[in-house]
Amino acid sequence: MNIVIIEDEELATRRLEGMIRSFDPAVKVLAKLESIEDAVEWFKNNGEPDLIFLDIHLEDGLSFSIFEKVTVKAPIIFTTAFDEYAIKAFKLKSIDYLLKPITQVDLNAAISKYMNWNAGNNPVIDVNALYEIISRRNRSYKSRFSFPVGQKIKTVQVEEIAYFYSMESITFMVCKDKSEYSVDYSLDQLSEEVDPANFFRVNRQFLVSLKAINHVNVYPKSRLKIELLPLSRHELFVSIDKVVKFKEWLNS
Repeated sequence: MNIVIIEDEELATRRLEGMIRSFDPAVKVLAKLESIEDAVEWFKNNGEPDLIFLDIHLEDGLSFSIFEKVTVKAPIIFTTAFDEYAIKAFKLKSIDYLLKPITQVDLNAAISKYMNWNAGNNPVIDVNALYEIISRRNRSYKSRFSFPVGQKIKTVQVEEIAYFYSMESITFMVCKDKSEYSVDYSLDQLSEEVDPANFFRVNRQFLVSLKAINHVNVYPKSRLKIELLPLSRHELFVSIDKVVKFKEWLNS
């Protein structure tokens, strides 16, 4: 079985590949792609794999746009931490939908579903799973984070957090009082844990609170530069693919 993995986090890719090989060591991973641009280029120049594992939220936008730029006929198992995209995922030729963090049991079930689908040449949609996702309306988000600081446990209320940023594979939390802590979360995980009404992932490195935004400066070609309070040591631009969503978020 030939597989393509499309995932923008290296650790997540390695973990997923390991789990796939645990299910079947004979699986051949044809490509590990990190972005929409990489995926489009690969599918233009290569044949169809048997199966695709696809993260919905990539570094350069939602992966659904891949299918607007190139024809892909292979079945898809979606992997993501963002379940609001589940309905759209099932409307494509999706075999399954795996919510992160993925477990080996769920992965095995998804691949087994693909094998049954492929043998019968019929699409398989788990209506009960889809209904469960649709009916999951009231989601709760973290109100505080706790983490070790030296020999003590520090607790920070979400209202005290100005922004999170990632640097050299380490994630940092910056609070309104200018205190800063390293936290054992990736930005993808944090995007899932905090209320999207109050926090926005402006690019691969920053997840910011609405209340921490001091100014938004407009540059040519729709570039947006954000000034934060407390001040960030790094220049902060909104990713081009996120500009529209960011403006919508500011106005919501």
